[in-house]
Amino acid sequence: MIPKLLNDEERGQVGIGTLIVFIALVLVAAIAAGVLINTAGFLQSQAEQTGQESTSQVSNQLQSISLYGTTTGSEVNTVTTVLTTGPGSEPVNLDNVRVDVFVDGSGAQSAELDGSAFSSLDTTGILTPDERVTIDLTSDANYQGTPGVTTTLSAGDEVEIVFTTGDGSQLQVVGSAPDPITQSSGEVPLE
Repeated sequence: MIPKLLNDEERGQVGIGTLIVFIALVLVAAIAAGVLINTAGFLQSQAEQTGQESTSQVSNQLQSISLYGTTTGSEVNTVTTVLTTGPGSEPVNLDNVRVDVFVDGSGAQSAELDGSAFSSLDTTGILTPDERVTIDLTSDANYQGTPGVTTTLSAGDEVEIVFTTGDGSQLQVVGSAPDPITQSSGEVPLE
């Protein structure tokens, strides 16, 4: 006769232990799957937000059409630029645009635009893709409670203007006063 290795009672106990281990593994796997799904959802929403911000920064840009100055005597005392939105851009709120001006390598002068800087738009300050706006940069204007920027240029002086929209996109416009300034009053192109 062959001896029995396990009796019926011992076989049942081994089956229950295996079942407990199996259930524990399923619970651990379910918790791990829940954590992975939650993390994937968080990363997806963060990626969508980053994508939208990047798209706004790239596509909601300003574009310069012209840059000229107004002379009195032998100096350019007002710099004027005509802007529009870039191709495919959404409307740009000019009240959220910061202007940094560098005259002949000097430190930046900064101002926030408001309605006193652009008279060619309606009072909303929103530049839509089919509009153009003329912006006069002068120390006479007040931009959002701060003094305007000094844009007095002598013959040959270079001016660099950086417009930064609320989305973070930047437009750099560079020009220089003619040398010599032959026109005592009027407009001169800054090339």
